Amino acid sequence: MNDWPDDGGHGRGNARSQPEGPRRMGHAQRPQVPQQPPRHDGDRAYNPNYTQARNEGYDSGYNTGQVYGAAQGGGRDGAPPQHSPHGPGRPAPDWRKRIKIGSIVLVVGGLVWGIGTYAWASSQMRNEVDLSKVIERPEEGDCTTYLIVGSDSREGMTAEEKKKLHTGSAEGKRTDSMMILAACSSGNTMVSLPRDSWVTIPNFVGSESGKSYPARGGSKLNAAYAMDGPELLVRTIEYNTGLRIDHYAEIGFAGFANIVDALGGVEMNIEKGFKDKKSGADFQAGTQTLNGEQALAFVRTRYAFAESDLARTKNQQKFLSALANQAATPGTILNPFALYPTLGAGLDTLIVDKDMSLYDLGKMFFAMKGISGGDGRSMNIPISGTAPQNSLKWDMPKVKQLVQQIKNDEKVTVESNR
Repeated sequence: MNDWPDDGGHGRGNARSQPEGPRRMGHAQRPQVPQQPPRHDGDRAYNPNYTQARNEGYDSGYNTGQVYGAAQGGGRDGAPPQHSPHGPGRPAPDWRKRIKIGSIVLVVGGLVWGIGTYAWASSQMRNEVDLSKVIERPEEGDCTTYLIVGSDSREGMTAEEKKKLHTGSAEGKRTDSMMILAACSSGNTMVSLPRDSWVTIPNFVGSESGKSYPARGGSKLNAAYAMDGPELLVRTIEYNTGLRIDHYAEIGFAGFANIVDALGGVEMNIEKGFKDKKSGADFQAGTQTLNGEQALAFVRTRYAFAESDLARTKNQQKFLSALANQAATPGTILNPFALYPTLGAGLDTLIVDKDMSLYDLGKMFFAMKGISGGDGRSMNIPISGTAPQNSLKWDMPKVKQLVQQIKNDEKVTVESNR
C-alpha cells in the first residue's frame, strides 16, 4: 500500500502556498531469520546466520568498521591497532627465511664454482702416459703408489729463460729426480730413487714402436727413461723392486719454477748454506722464501755435496713436502686468485698417466703434505755400496722388506743406510 497521497503532494504540485509537513512513513517489518548455532571449522567459527542474513539485506557493519568482529578504529576484539616499525602495511621481515635462502644461494654458488673449476682443471691435465703398455706387472698392494719424476725437459722455454734458470740447452729430456710415494692408511712413505742407481733394464715392448726388446742387464736407472720414456721407467722400477706403480706424474723445469712463483714462493729452512755454479745455487743458512728460480737451483744442486746424488734427493724430498704443504691449504684451494694461477702454471706442463684424475692428483699432494706434517716418513732407498760407472748398488734384502711393508700397508720400519 502506497503511503504517499494520491494528489496534492509535492510531486504533482497543488494550489497550497505551503508544502505539506513531513509525514511518517510506515515501518516495513523484516522477516525473522531463524538462528542457528555456529559451526566451527578448525580454528575459525562459521556462522550460517551471517550468510543467510546477508542474502536478506543484512548490514554487515562494513561502513562502521565492524568487519570480521572488529570495532571501528581497533584491532581484533577491539584492541588498538598494531603499528609495524617497518612502515604502514609492511610485515616484519622473516630473518630465518632470509638466512635460509642466503645459505642455499651460497651453497649452490659454491657447488657451481667447484664443479666448473674441476672441469676446467681436468681439461688442462696432460694424460699422456699409458701404463697399460707396461708388461709383466706385479700384483697390486694395499697402498696407492705414485712415481713422481722431475725431468730436465726444457719444453716451451725461451733462450732467456734457459739462461736465467741455468738449465743449459740439451735436447730431449732425462730424469732429474725420481721418487715413489706410497699413500697408506698406516702412514705415507716417500722413497727417493737416485738416478745413478745400478739396476737391470728388463725386456720390454716399445711404447711407440710396439716392438719387443730383450733385457739389457746392468745400467743406471735414468737410462731406462732415455731409452723408451715413462713406460720403460715404470717397467724397470717394478721389475727391480717388485712394487706395482699405480700412477705416474712428471714435471719439467719450467713447470716446476712457474708453480713456485704462482704460489708466491715456498718457505724453506736451509740448515747449511751452499753454492753451485752449475745450478746457480747460492744459499745462506736459515729460513727463507725461495722463488721459482731459487727453488729449481735448490733441488738440482748435486756438486756442492760429498754424496752428490743422495744429498740432492734429500733436498728434493724436503722441498716437495714444503711445496705440497703450502699448495694443499684452504688459503690456496678456496681462493680463486691463488688457485687458478697455480693450476694454470702447473697443469699444462704436468704429464700424468691416462687413468690419473684431478682427484688422484689432489690425493698425491695431500699425501706429500702429510709427510711434512709428521704423518709418515721420507727416505732414500737402502744402499749397500757402489757399483760400476760410479753408480749406487741397492741393499736388496732391505729393499724387499721395505716393499713388503708397503704392499701390506704396514708401518715402515726399514732404515735407509744413507
